[in-house]
Amino acid sequence: MAETTAIAPRFAVSSRILHWLMAPMVIAQLLIGVTMVASLTYYPLLLAIHRPLGVLILIFAVIRLINRLTHTLPPFLTTMGPVERRIASWSEYLLYALLIAQPLTGWAMLSAARNPIVSLGPFRLPGIAPQSIDVYAVLRQCHEAFAFLLFLTFTAHVCAVLFHTLVLRDRIIDRMAVWPTRRG
Repeated sequence: MAETTAIAPRFAVSSRILHWLMAPMVIAQLLIGVTMVASLTYYPLLLAIHRPLGVLILIFAVIRLINRLTHTLPPFLTTMGPVERRIASWSEYLLYALLIAQPLTGWAMLSAARNPIVSLGPFRLPGIAPQSIDVYAVLRQCHEAFAFLLFLTFTAHVCAVLFHTLVLRDRIIDRMAVWPTRRG
C-alpha cells in the first residue's frame, strides 16, 4: 500500500538522532521503574540508576522539544486519514508532556521527602517542592499515574508504527530512520 516509489519525507537529522538516543532510555526507565516496585533485593541499585536516568531523560526531552519547535515536520503520509493524523499529533504532544512532567514529578517528590537527587559525584539537584509528607504522597501518586500513562502512550506509539510498517507497509518508519533507507 505504499503511496509512491520515492523515499518518504524524513524528519530532520537532529530529530531522528534524538529520537533513537532517547527511546532506549525511556524503555529502560519504564522497566527499571516496574522492577523497583517488584523487587526489594535490587531496589537500591535500581534507584541509583533510576534517578540520574530520569534527569538525563528530562534534559533530552527539553532538547527534543526545542528541536521539535525549531524544525519543520515532514508531511503525513497519504495512508493516514484525518482522524489518524489528529491522533498522531495529539499523542506526540502527550508524549512530550509526559517525558517532561514525569521526571519533574519524580524530582519534586524527592524534594518533598528531603531526599536529594545525586547526579554525578557530589552534584545534587536543588529541591523544587516544599518539604512535606503530604506533598510527597500526592506527588508519588502523580509519578505512578504518569508512569502508567507514559507506558500506555509509548506502547500505542510503537503499535501504530508496527501496524504501518508490517500491515500497511507504507514505510512510515523511514521518516524517523537514522539508517539508510531504500526506495519503495
